[in-house]
Amino acid sequence: MKTNAPTLHMVCGKIASGKSTLARQLADQQKTLLISEDEWLSRLYPGEISALNDYVRCSARLRDVMGKHIEQLLHAGNSVVLDFPANTPGTRQWMRDVFENAGVAHCLHYLNVSDEECKLRLRRRNQEGSHRFTTSEAEFDAITHYFVAPSSDEGFNVVEE
Repeated sequence: MKTNAPTLHMVCGKIASGKSTLARQLADQQKTLLISEDEWLSRLYPGEISALNDYVRCSARLRDVMGKHIEQLLHAGNSVVLDFPANTPGTRQWMRDVFENAGVAHCLHYLNVSDEECKLRLRRRNQEGSHRFTTSEAEFDAITHYFVAPSSDEGFNVVEE
């Protein structure tokens, strides 16, 4: 989806489905900024995120401060690729509030990748040390329990990747 109009791009997919890779590709457009949750969390809370509850607490704080900032970037005519997992209806509602408050277009990119493929990629990523956070398969299963694929009744412009 290429457009000159400011757009909020969101990514939805399980851990190791390719969200960050896609986000970097989407951000390789003129006047498009990438905002990575993992980067911000790892720098703001180094060593503090070791369990799911830690992530939930820290990511809520980050969303609280970033919402208005992202709206301002969109108002200024920039597109934003939000590399935050749009994996639950609640998180997607926060993202909806951002693009609706900014009055801009949106696109929800959904990476529909099987658990088996994600776990294969996760093992490789953990072995290579190529990600800011290491996630075990048990943690993958626990987090994936909360994953909810986007549905048409949510009203997003969804592109399945």
